[in-house]
Amino acid sequence: MSESKGSKNKSESIWQSLPETRYWENMHIPLWLLKDTCWMMEWRWLGVLMIIPTVLMALYILFKSKGYNEFYINLAICFWIAANSYWMCSEFFGFVEYKDFAGIPFVLGMIAVSVYYLKQAKKKSI
Repeated sequence: MSESKGSKNKSESIWQSLPETRYWENMHIPLWLLKDTCWMMEWRWLGVLMIIPTVLMALYILFKSKGYNEFYINLAICFWIAANSYWMCSEFFGFVEYKDFAGIPFVLGMIAVSVYYLKQAKKKSI
């Protein structure tokens, strides 16, 4: 039993220590900030254009984290970016009355985060 617990902890530490992981996670942040800055500045087409690399980077990180618990956090990030992008577009293109639909991916993201923390709690109890 202690072997499986040790191998799970080792697997998590491997994910966190991969230089490639940190590189892509850190590259993702400026994309996110640029997209949200465009939203704030009301630069519509640049903001919409920035959705593409931001989402693609989030999906890349998500697929790279498959098999690790961090997958659920990265899934939540993908849902958050989807909700945030939809909300931004609703403001940019005049369908603000439907922006509440952004709540759906926000809730899905909270579910994904909950799964992550439940799995973490379950590991600690083993």
